[in-house]
Amino acid sequence: MKKSRFSDSQIMAILKQAESGVPVPELCREHGMSSASFYKWRAKFGGMDTSMIKRMKELED
Repeated sequence: MKKSRFSDSQIMAILKQAESGVPVPELCREHGMSSASFYKWRAKFGGMDTSMIKRMKELED
């Protein structure tokens, strides 16, 4: 499986910026990612913290 360009902590930081009110298109432009990636991350990691994401990835492997 392809490895993400973004680390778990970067993904969490981007999702927290969106929760604080930064528009999604602006976030995507700033971080050089597609809006589809953002919405996929939000569906998969929404409401989690970094330790929960690491645990989930360990279980997937």
